[in-house]
Amino acid sequence: MSGVFNGKTTGTPISLIVHNKDYISKDYDNIKDIYRPSHADFTYDKKYGFRDYRGGGRASARETVARVCAGAIAKKILTDFGINILAYTSSVGNIKVKNIDLSYINENPLKIPCKDTFKKATALLDNLIKENNSIGGTAYCEITGLKAGIGEPVFEKLDAMLSMAIMSIGATKGIEFGLGFLASEKKGSEYNDNFYSKNGKVLKKTNNSGGILGGISDGSKITINIAFKPTPSISLPQHTINTSLENKEIMIKGRHDPFIVPRAIPIIESMVAITLIDYILVNITKKIDCVKKAYLNF
Repeated sequence: MSGVFNGKTTGTPISLIVHNKDYISKDYDNIKDIYRPSHADFTYDKKYGFRDYRGGGRASARETVARVCAGAIAKKILTDFGINILAYTSSVGNIKVKNIDLSYINENPLKIPCKDTFKKATALLDNLIKENNSIGGTAYCEITGLKAGIGEPVFEKLDAMLSMAIMSIGATKGIEFGLGFLASEKKGSEYNDNFYSKNGKVLKKTNNSGGILGGISDGSKITINIAFKPTPSISLPQHTINTSLENKEIMIKGRHDPFIVPRAIPIIESMVAITLIDYILVNITKKIDCVKKAYLNF
């Protein structure tokens, strides 16, 4: 609607509107007064005393389209800084990606970088669809090209802010950097990333820390693993309660994915991009000389 002309930014605010034309509100009539298991129906009602039962309202993933729009712009800016973000589906249930082929990510609807894994996952999901069931999975995200020194030492650590951004995505239930929880099983001699210098560059022999030390980027690849719960909307009988606190059985209607991780891939990349852009702007504005240099070189 504004801010872009002939394919380039004008300097004014960029505003967009996305019209949702593909909706079937009547699919939700049977849950008007019923709290769906593992949805935000109950908690929203308790917080606001009101909820939009037609798809979840603010709890619906529909709101993430705005994040992806903003993230697309942020990713373009980051590319100019030599910073790249890549995410993909790393597991479907207990089926994990083994032989990674990054060129295959956009060649399949599940965003899996492995043809064999995609075939196995597809067979699993086909059976789940027949069962009217769903399953959880994980996504992997990596950031390359980010220089050392980005982040804050205490309350706005880089990994903390990235976690907040990613955990704000619906259905996200866990996040880890580098080895993550596996670090709890390691000895210090096994986990520590040893530094070394080569051609004037600081490198590490391993990257168990995932590219962040003390809340600040160390210049190596930042690696993130994200866990997603199964789609809670399943067309199987489930026990729940209604707004009058009466015990009920529910059968959820409508169109629902048996696996939602592929939907989250562009959202993850977008939220990471927006977070990194904020950090870069903060670092630039803290140093007046950097502001002048960035402006003169623009």
